[in-house]
This record gives sequence, C-alpha cells and structure tokens, in this order.
Amino acid sequence: MTNPEKSSISLQTTGDGKRRKTHGRATLTDVAHHAGVTPMTVSRTLREPHRVTAETAQRVHAALKFTGYAPNKSAGMLASGRSRIVAAIIPNIANSIFAETIQGLTDALEADDYELLLAVTGYSMAREEDQIRAVLGWAPAALIVTGRHHSPAALTLLRGARADGVPVIEMWDQSAKSSEFIQVGFSHSRAGKSMLHHLVACGYTNVAYIGSGVVGDLRAGERQAGFLAAARKAGCAVQVLAAQAQEPMAAGRAILRNILDLANPPQAAAFSNDYFAAGAYLEALERGVSVPEHLGLMGFGDLAIAGQMPGGISTLAVPRFGIGFRAGECALAELRHTPAASSLADLPEPHLIQRKTTRLS
Repeated sequence: MTNPEKSSISLQTTGDGKRRKTHGRATLTDVAHHAGVTPMTVSRTLREPHRVTAETAQRVHAALKFTGYAPNKSAGMLASGRSRIVAAIIPNIANSIFAETIQGLTDALEADDYELLLAVTGYSMAREEDQIRAVLGWAPAALIVTGRHHSPAALTLLRGARADGVPVIEMWDQSAKSSEFIQVGFSHSRAGKSMLHHLVACGYTNVAYIGSGVVGDLRAGERQAGFLAAARKAGCAVQVLAAQAQEPMAAGRAILRNILDLANPPQAAAFSNDYFAAGAYLEALERGVSVPEHLGLMGFGDLAIAGQMPGGISTLAVPRFGIGFRAGECALAELRHTPAASSLADLPEPHLIQRKTTRLS
C-alpha cells in the first residue's frame, strides 16, 4: 500500500471546482498563488525582469525558491522552433586548457540567458560527426565546434545548420585559407614557429619537439609542423619524439629519460603542452640535469603548473579563457543579427613567457 506522505501525486482544485492530479512539479500558477501575483507577472519577472518592480521581483523569486519551480523550456522551444541552448563540441574536458575555455563560453552566454550544452569528441572526427548530428536534434540556438578540420559529413551538417539560421563558430583555430565559418583562435603553425624562434634566440641549435602522441590532435600536429619548418630554415638539428598514452606528468618524465638515452641528446626540447614539460622538468631536477644550461625546456599553454614549478617553465601563452568568451560573444552577436561577430573573432597572438627553463635570450 502506498504511503500517502511519500507519494508525489496530489489533488488540486481548479477554478471550476474540479480536481485534477498533479505529480509534484510546481507550475507557474503555483508560483503566482504563493507570490500573490498573476501568472503573467511571474512570466514577465522571468523573461523581462526590468518590467516589474523590485518588490514584486523579490516576492516572485521567493516563491520560485519555495515552490521549487523549474521552467518548461521545451515548451518554449516548440513555440519558437529554437532553444535557449548553445551547443559546444570540444576534444577533452580533462585538460585545463579546455576547462577554462568552457568557463569563458559560460560567462559570455550568461549575458543573454543561454545555457551551454557540451559534447566531447576525444579528438575523433567520426565522434564529432555523430555529436554534431545529435546536438542539432536539440535545435540549438548556435553551434560552437573546436578546430577547422571536420569530416565531409560533419562539414555538410555544419553548412546545413548555418543555412538554417544557426550560427556556427570554430574556436581554437584560425586560418586565412580556411575561413568558411567564423573562427576564434590562432594559427598553430605560427605558434610552433614562435617556439622554435625562442629556442634559437636562446642559443640552442640542437633541438627536439615532443608531440602529443594523440593521432587526432591536429592542432598539436600543426604546431609540430611549424616548429620543424622553422628549425630547418634556421639550420638547426631537430628530432621528434612523441608522448606515450599515460598521465601527462608521468609521460613527461618518461620523455626526459628517453632524451637522456639518445646518442645525440638535444640542447633543448619544446613540448606540445605544459604538463609534459612539467613532468620532464621534475625528472631533470631529480636526476641532477642542469636546466637550462645543459637542457632547455619549453611548454605550451601557460597553464598554472608552468608558473608553479621552481623558477617556472618557459612557455607560449594562449588566451584560453578569452577564446571561449570571444566565441560566446560572436555567437550572441550573430543571434542578435549585429555586424560585430567578424571583428570580435580577432584575438591577440600567443606570446612568449620566459622563465628559468630556457637561457636568457
């Protein structure tokens, strides 16, 4: 037998004296009754708060908390054909680079009361294609993807979404040769070249580049290609190593051991991210390797850990939060039909932060 105290079903009396079943979910009418206002006033408080008095807004918000009311956003989506959701597809949520980008997106979208829907690809183009198809089923107001490289089918989906009035933003990447959609990011090839130029300026002529080891991480691959092209142009001896599939700090330690075992160890190594560089630096300190005199180390990203290591790790700083915030602003500009989106996409180039792991240039 059902315990009436635990049942979520109750009977409410309607205006015509009839009773109907409910399942415990508060309605707009419940909120209005508790606040002593009309349902229209509750709706106006939620949608256009500037049109109600401070005293009314206070009563409505108190009633919202008391009743536990949650708006039925699917009803609004059915009425308008578009949700208040902005979908973002990213490669990885474990990496703090993308965590800060997500925070930037969230902060930007709050300005117009949009919610963020996340999907993670794991650097797989096939997975990205599936996720684009899935999130479009939610009728997002805008779609933000990471990078400019997509499968043919995913590209067709993105073009179709844009043709249907859904703004499409590509973040964390930028290329003058491929600008079909709004891009918020930077050239990873130029970033790789900048890393090599710094090592050359420090006097290193025998260098190594440590790749991410992730096949689908095309942006890291472009940084590597830029680094190698600049090294060849500068006449540097250059070697390429790849991180192993393990925890990044541990992978960095393993890389340092591999470097020391080489027949011709490099004078400096550039890493595809700061975590690899930090692991290598800790291993070097424990083994008594003189950094930066006998081995220079350079990371990428300017993550918090780069500044927390003894003396700090030299790195190329990128606007992690800014990329997300600017991408969100561009999406909002498109949704508002303002002409600002293309100019908003411009961001400062990644810049060098020199610390104690490279010689003074």
